[in-house]
Amino acid sequence: MTETTRPVLDAETEEFAQQIADQVESFLIALKAVASEGDGGRAISPLLLEISQVLLAGARLGAQRDFTPTGEYQPDVGPEADLDEMRLRLAELLDAVDTYSYVFDPYVPELVTSQLSDDLTSVANDLENGLRHYRLGNVAEALWWWQFSYVSSWGNLAGAALNALVSIVTHDRLDVEIVDEDDQLAAADEMLEGDDVTPR
Repeated sequence: MTETTRPVLDAETEEFAQQIADQVESFLIALKAVASEGDGGRAISPLLLEISQVLLAGARLGAQRDFTPTGEYQPDVGPEADLDEMRLRLAELLDAVDTYSYVFDPYVPELVTSQLSDDLTSVANDLENGLRHYRLGNVAEALWWWQFSYVSSWGNLAGAALNALVSIVTHDRLDVEIVDEDDQLAAADEMLEGDDVTPR
């Protein structure tokens, strides 16, 4: 898409897009940093914080009017970022608590088993795609993509991942025993050793 065919956005929308882009970039930087540090005992708290913040950006997108794509096809923004190494590092980092279960649609309750490392990487891929649009000046396309992928994909995955991380912290703090989850609870306790999540 050429510069002359890009839609002109009002100042309020431009500022909103900048705020979303900043939150997306912050999330991506933090997620890569957590994966590269390789300290499972200190991973839960920053992941909990960063996912909560990016979900706030998603909620803001969901509350907006529907953004519309600028054309029938997405503009070419180059190849997707290679996040496979980050995914593998997260899987190794989270180890025994990587696999978790959640209900994908509470109105059609069906239990889904997934991996936090896969879901966090999928969220990152969706967000990074929109960020590439934004950085190339395709602001309207970036907003459409972030909003569309939030309601269709990454919002649900990020919410499920957030719930799993909250569950880890809950078990650590309240020592809740759940039948058939002894191994996962023990793993959660081990991961949180040294992390500043236990009341003093």
